[in-house]
Amino acid sequence: MGRASQALKQVLEQFGISQNKLAVTLGIDRSAVFKWVHEQRDPSGEAIAEITRALNQLNPAAARAFMQQYLGNLISPEPPDSEDG
Repeated sequence: MGRASQALKQVLEQFGISQNKLAVTLGIDRSAVFKWVHEQRDPSGEAIAEITRALNQLNPAAARAFMQQYLGNLISPEPPDSEDG
């Protein structure tokens, strides 16, 4: 399955957030979170945004970790300005 499911599972474990707590915060059934975590189904792009918002409510560091693990090095800091003299 996909990177989002793996990132979600790791972040929930790392930050001690239960699947039920995330489901309640999202306002969805716990079985949907279970399917994501156990890689039976990947969350949609819209769900990823909602997961990030919910994680941010529960623990902002968890939201940042989720996005970092999901996106990896896709977004990197801008290179320093070079001066052409």
